[in-house]
Amino acid sequence: MINLLQSLSRTMHLSAILAVLLFVGLFFGGGDWAFDRVFWSWLFRYFHVLTGIMWIGLLWYLNFVQIPSMPKIPDEQKPAIGKVIAPAVLFWFRWAAFGTIVTGLIVAYLNGYVHQAMTLGIGSGYGKYTAIGIGMWLGLIMAYNVWFIIWPNQKRALGIIEVSPDVKAKSAKTAMITSRINTLLSLPMLLSMVMAQNLY
Repeated sequence: MINLLQSLSRTMHLSAILAVLLFVGLFFGGGDWAFDRVFWSWLFRYFHVLTGIMWIGLLWYLNFVQIPSMPKIPDEQKPAIGKVIAPAVLFWFRWAAFGTIVTGLIVAYLNGYVHQAMTLGIGSGYGKYTAIGIGMWLGLIMAYNVWFIIWPNQKRALGIIEVSPDVKAKSAKTAMITSRINTLLSLPMLLSMVMAQNLY
């Protein structure tokens, strides 16, 4: 068992197997099941939550751990962060953002409220549609920031794209400020989505 847990891929494969077994037991054990719209909505909501956890978890890791810790790290150790850890974090960060948006839009489509949510419930009744719509728009803004502001600037800041020291410093600051904007928006975004699911 210890050998299994020393490998991330084996650990995740085992986690997926346990999740599938639990799903089979709960889903088929209920007796009344079908691979209908409700099932697909549930499945994509599950993927939406998984990718959302990865995305916001990495956003908070960057803002609560990595960024504040960088000034305390000796200069000779900083390349390990910039060349190894940060690119890996940013890979999962941006693709988790993409996955969260795509699965969220699929859930909204399958549940028949994508139009009402995107128009914030205007003309179709406020409440749930307004709440989920606010969450969706904040998520879209945050994903835009990830792909079109944070990632391009991080490529320059980390030296993935060679630029002058001045441009590198400016890009690092832009990426950090935009990441802070996403952190600022993360609590209202999550609040809106949870409200839409539980208060209406």
